[in-house]
Amino acid sequence: MSTPATKIRVPAEDLRTFSAALLEKGGLSAAHARTTADVFVWAALRGVDSHGIARVPAYLDLLDKGVANVDARITVESTTPAAAVLDADRAPGPVALSAAADEAVTRARTTGIAAVGVRRTVHTGAIGYYVSKIAEQGLVGIGFVAGMPNMGYTGVRGAAVATSPLAIAVPTDSSSAHAPLLLDMATATIALGKIRQAKASGTPLPEGAAATEDGTPTTDPEQAVMPLPLGGAKGSGMSLAFELLTSVLVGAPIFASFHSDDPAGRKHRQNALLIAVDPAAFGGTDAFAESVDATLDTLKGLPAADDAQGVFYPGERSAAVAADRGEKGVPVAPKVWRDLAERAEKLCVALPAAAG
Repeated sequence: MSTPATKIRVPAEDLRTFSAALLEKGGLSAAHARTTADVFVWAALRGVDSHGIARVPAYLDLLDKGVANVDARITVESTTPAAAVLDADRAPGPVALSAAADEAVTRARTTGIAAVGVRRTVHTGAIGYYVSKIAEQGLVGIGFVAGMPNMGYTGVRGAAVATSPLAIAVPTDSSSAHAPLLLDMATATIALGKIRQAKASGTPLPEGAAATEDGTPTTDPEQAVMPLPLGGAKGSGMSLAFELLTSVLVGAPIFASFHSDDPAGRKHRQNALLIAVDPAAFGGTDAFAESVDATLDTLKGLPAADDAQGVFYPGERSAAVAADRGEKGVPVAPKVWRDLAERAEKLCVALPAAAG
């Protein structure tokens, strides 16, 4: 099968169905395959291609190697109404965190605020998806993730902490023209995927964005193996805090075991914490939504700087990208399409047709 020379566009629903079919062939149940595909297509729609459809082959490898558990028995432990720990049994992150988001919303409806920790999952994907699921229910969603150390720490030689992300989603009035606010960021200056892209294209990296194996900053993509923390000590401090708020909190430390002499400490795993906040418990849902919209209106009404393309709030532009890609189809890069086509042929899954 020939590979396109340029990106092709595929309807989002067709891409979702196709991805789910591949993941089901890879061993996931139909429901879990659909959930995982939802997360990938959500990211692809919003322009976060590094966490989009390109992740399907990698997840198939995780399933094939047993890194991710296709028969995970997810359990929920709780000793108080407002908090719980979800043991993922190494289920794929999209499956575990989607369940945790639903659990957090259900509990927050009663308690006003609820936190659900996730223990022993595998690659969470775009965490903006899970807090957005919470915001779709009219609640504020907050999420943290901690994973395997792959980023420098201020003052330490070599990789020390993880590029742990933070995401916050705030709902707007359902009748508003504003998309929900969505802050989705890592604690690294640059994503690992950006380093790989720079290496492939031979493009120099920004100053202070990446480092060699021993932690020496470099702009040479051939020498760069890890990102540096965002804002130096600020980013590395946030990453360490997220390890405490997730891994240590749920009794599954990653950082300490990774840096120990135990080989098992290097086994891939991730932990997370999702928090749902019900505005109804803080004075009323309607008043909160109106004030959120007024805040965003005020921001949008501020004078733009001379060199700015406009004034935007977090999540606004990615929501516009999602609307455009939802209408025109999701662009898939040639290399990603080739990888998907090879997996589809191997697993006897039909490729989707291009949009239009």
